[in-house]
Amino acid sequence: MSNDELRYKLLRALCDNPNLTQREMAQLMGFSLGKVNFCIKALLEVGFIKAGNFKNSKNKVAYAYILTAKGIEEKADVTSRFLRRKVEEYARLEREIELMKDELNQAPICLVYQ
Repeated sequence: MSNDELRYKLLRALCDNPNLTQREMAQLMGFSLGKVNFCIKALLEVGFIKAGNFKNSKNKVAYAYILTAKGIEEKADVTSRFLRRKVEEYARLEREIELMKDELNQAPICLVYQ
């Protein structure tokens, strides 16, 4: 997975639901809790997100991860780069599929003798 893909998925998850716990983010994205924790710290460090405390109904301290203006700009940039890469990947797959279809249509029939 590329850095852009990781950053895109994490920023999108935080944008869609800032109240997700790190454990919930890890489960949602299929990452380890340690990886999510490392990424959250990195995003906090560069100023893409900020963490705000709030208390949930069980009276435990939790965090809401809010995208900053810089984070919103980064999310737009990373989304654009990630989309461009996926469109190129899709075009390559389409060409490969067409080549395989052509190959099947032109392949000689092979007889198996026993």
